[in-house]
Amino acid sequence: MPEKSPMKLAIEIGPARADNLNLLTSWVQHAERLGVATAFSAEAWWSDAATILAYLASKTDRIRLATGIMQVTARVPAMTAMTALSLHDMSGGRFVLGLGASGPQVVEGLHGVAFDSPLTRMRETVDICRMIFAGEKVKYDGQVFQLPRPGGEGKAIRIAHDPVNIPIYLATLGPKALEYTGAVANGWLGTSFSPDHAQAHLSFIDAGLNSASRVRDDLDLCVSVRVEVGDDVERMIDRRRAAVAFNMGGMGSATTNFYNDAFCRAGFEEDARAIQALWLSGKRDEAARRVPDAMVTEFQAIGTSDMVQDRLRRYRAAGVTTLKLGLDSAEPGAPRFDLLENIVDLVEGL
Repeated sequence: MPEKSPMKLAIEIGPARADNLNLLTSWVQHAERLGVATAFSAEAWWSDAATILAYLASKTDRIRLATGIMQVTARVPAMTAMTALSLHDMSGGRFVLGLGASGPQVVEGLHGVAFDSPLTRMRETVDICRMIFAGEKVKYDGQVFQLPRPGGEGKAIRIAHDPVNIPIYLATLGPKALEYTGAVANGWLGTSFSPDHAQAHLSFIDAGLNSASRVRDDLDLCVSVRVEVGDDVERMIDRRRAAVAFNMGGMGSATTNFYNDAFCRAGFEEDARAIQALWLSGKRDEAARRVPDAMVTEFQAIGTSDMVQDRLRRYRAAGVTTLKLGLDSAEPGAPRFDLLENIVDLVEGL
């Protein structure tokens, strides 16, 4: 039986500012030289995801450039598609369109859009983008989007671009959204994922794959993982409790927190709900102290080189095909460059 091919690796680019543009460029170029497959640019509340990729397209040759993610509430679908087409052209076909729904705090607080029917909005955005990528006239009658707008003077328009195939990756966490990802997406951008509890996500993705007569090989399972290599494991765990507490309590509202729900499905419901309650009551330090070791160690890859390599092996065995590395444990510049080289070596040794 042939051995599995090595997992691909991806990096996060980080916020682009005037004072770090050269460093970000060197970071992505370094990753490209090491054979890293993809560089992801996010947009949360610092900068948009597309502009830095347009700049990096002229500074790189082989690495794929991806949004991780564009929020579907921040743009109408046609603008999302046209931005994707521009980045596809500027990168020589290396662009990947990563989409996600975000959450109510950002969507309603920053963009002023109601956070209702997020999966429907995502589904319709994907439909319209693919319609545009295929060179079709944009005519769509959905629940969120109706194109042309009914009762107005608009007409169905075809974007002036040859048909292209731009991969669409979806950042999803809820069961129905995971099923949808399995049914239609080219890739999944997974978070709050543990290879020790993979079915908390993959059972729903597999259901979606089966419903569309697809198989795992049709979907790039691209999972985020924080990586830190060192000997003081207890200190590393303690340092990461606050971030886990923030995800449980701060990445969503009291009633809508997809990260918290994912940990609950993985068997940590009592812990996740207790941490959320402490966070929402303003007891953030206490919330961090409430995070058990397992909610750090089973969802990240931290420890000695041997420990980290064992964790990476578990991700591979769980079916993950791309690891999106979170390397905030190392300072930008030489320390982070060295950590990436170390991880590349560990993955090659699996």
